[in-house]
Order: sequence, then C-alpha cells, then structure tokens
Amino acid sequence: MKLDIDRLMQDRGLDALMVFAAHDHSPALDYLTGGVRITGGMAIKLAGRSPVLVVNGMETAEAAASGLEVYDYHAMGMETAREKAGGDPALTQILFYGGCFDKLGLTEGRIGVYGVNDVNVALALIDGLRQRFPQYTFIGELNPTLFDAAYTTKDDIEITRIRSVAQRTSAVVKATWDFISQHRADENETVIKDDGTPLTIGDVKQFVRRALLDRDLEDTAMIFAQGRDAGFPHSRGDERQALKLGQPIVFDLFPHEIGGGYHHDMTRTWCIGYAPDNVREAYHQVMTAFDIALEHFGVGKPTHLMQEAVLDYFEGNGHPTTRSKPGTNVGYVHTLGHGVGLNVHESPRISHLAKDDRFAPGNVITIEPGLYYPDQGFGVRVEDLLIITQRGELVSLTDVPKDLILPLRGS
Repeated sequence: MKLDIDRLMQDRGLDALMVFAAHDHSPALDYLTGGVRITGGMAIKLAGRSPVLVVNGMETAEAAASGLEVYDYHAMGMETAREKAGGDPALTQILFYGGCFDKLGLTEGRIGVYGVNDVNVALALIDGLRQRFPQYTFIGELNPTLFDAAYTTKDDIEITRIRSVAQRTSAVVKATWDFISQHRADENETVIKDDGTPLTIGDVKQFVRRALLDRDLEDTAMIFAQGRDAGFPHSRGDERQALKLGQPIVFDLFPHEIGGGYHHDMTRTWCIGYAPDNVREAYHQVMTAFDIALEHFGVGKPTHLMQEAVLDYFEGNGHPTTRSKPGTNVGYVHTLGHGVGLNVHESPRISHLAKDDRFAPGNVITIEPGLYYPDQGFGVRVEDLLIITQRGELVSLTDVPKDLILPLRGS
C-alpha cells in the first residue's frame, strides 16, 4: 500500500524517489498522484515527506488537483539550467533534473529512478545525471521494484475504483453475449448479420470497444480468438474471421479506466450454438481446476500451493504442464494467476516457481486455469478477478455467468 512507501525506501536505503511522467500513462506516477494525470515532468519524494510534482507551467492547475505540492519548471530553475547548458537541450534537461534535488533540500544521497520513458532517453539522462551530479547515486531496480511491492495490497480507495471497473467490464461482457446471440447462422454454420454477411471477430471487437467507451473504460488489446487461434493463449484473434457454430472462443478482456488507471481482468470461453465433445470435456476440467484453486486458498498461505494443486489435477488427467514439461505449448501452459491494479500484471504471482509470495488481505488477483490444444482446434480458459477482504474472504469481482454454450436467438 501507499503507506508502505517510506518503509520500502528505508529497506532499499533510498533517500529519494524520482518518478518520470509519460504522455499517456505512467502507473508509478498515477499511484503517487491518485490518478491525476500530468503529461511531462516528474514526481520527487524525499524520505519521510510527501511527494511533490515538478511540471510544465501549463499543467500546474491539473497537477494541483492531486493535493500535492506543485512546482513549475521556472520555479525549479529551468532558465538557469538552460543558460548553464549554453542552450544545449540535452544538457539543459540533465542540469534541470539534477538541480531539483538540491532545491528540495537533498544535497546528497541515493535516488531510486522509476516511471515511464523511452529506454534510450532514460539511459542517456541517467548517465548524464551520474556524471554531472556525483553527490547523488541514481539507482534502478529490476522486478520486483519498490512500486511492485507497494502495489501488492490495495487500500480502500483503490478497491473502490477496481470494483467499479469490474462492474462496468462485467456489463460489457454480458452485453457482448447478448449482441452475438441476436444473430443467426446460415446453412454453413456461419453466424450472419441481417444483410446475410458474416459476423466477424472484427465486428465483435468494434462492439466491445464502443461499449467500453460508453462506460468510461478503454480497451487494452483484448483477446477474442476462435478455434485454433484460441489454442494460443495470447492470440488476439483474426478480425477478418467469421464466427462459426461449435468453435470455442476465448474472450479475455482487461480494460482500464479511460486514459489509463485501474484494470479489470476476466476471461470466458464460449461456443456458439453447441460445443464438440472434446471442448466440453476440456471445459469441465478447467472448471474443476477453478474450483480446486478456490479450495486451496487461505490468507497467509504460499500462493504456489494453489498452483501446485491445479498442476496435480491437470497432470493426473494426462495434460502436459509447465512443471511436468517445461516449455510446453500444449496442455496447461501458464501460471494460475497474478495480481491486478494499475498494471494488468502485478504481484502476487500464483505460480509453482513463486515460492515467496503469500496471500494477504488487500490482494486483488486473477484465477485463470486453461487448457490449449491448437492442433485439435481449441483452447479453453476461464478467469475471474477476486479480492481478498480484510476479513480474509476471497470474493469474486467478476459478475458474468460461466456458461459455455452461447445460443443464437435470431431468426
């Protein structure tokens, strides 16, 4: 949680945080500002103090909505830096950013660098800061970072926002079911529109994107993959492909608040009209695995035990897994779940390889078992987003039925 940031800084021996903004979305910066968006500049947090925002003068009013102290570039010495740099724009940036810490009272120390920037720009900037300001040590982190650790548990404000996104996402998925069901099929088992042309995956995705925008949500490259494509977990689906009866569709939707923000993450597998026997059996096993996962939940328990119970079940039914056959591309090929928040993938990890992660109140997690056999023309996945309450209860935030067969009602 945010309340843990100073402790996490102390654990890492950091005297300050430097968090860059991005024009589109910077999760770490959004975390510090409570979602108030700035499109340039940075946040600086000194140990034991609230963050401050350093922004272009055009963004001071927007930045002030965060409730944080705001400085514009002029107040932090941009003109002075430009004069010292002789007008060189790259050197101006280096002198400006490095000079901000002294103005805020930090004359030396270790500074953690976070946020979003182009890799080439970040490398050049940090290299320049290290050369020009040797009194500071600029620190980078590989995952899990300070922010990864903080994201792991959510506070009440975050939970409220995630619940809202979950409700709106669930409404979109229900509306998508209804949209498809209003169509009919021709003699070739192709789903068609009123004019007789095929209903395509692209048509469905357009419907979903509009439905999301109507609810102030934004698509983040949804998965709507049919048949063989559904057998590849991250196949987005071919937008030109017509929907067909009896072919499994993996529909994985993970939107966030419009413009960036908190996510929901859920998956349903549908077969229009009917399901072949092998898909029915795979779906039954995936749903059994889902229930097994819930049975192995417990606050304080290592998350890997839940994954291992699902691995035992799938392997006992003859499926390859990432434990029995590392690198497999068929069977059960991914982990059971992950945390969700400002990023669609956060801690805790629900994996047999994640030995240190434990379930805790405030976690928001997915549970998403799946089976994938592209050469047999199918994949199946079912995913809910769940919260661990302060009372230690595991509660689903996904309000969408888990029906496999999607009937057509068109005539």
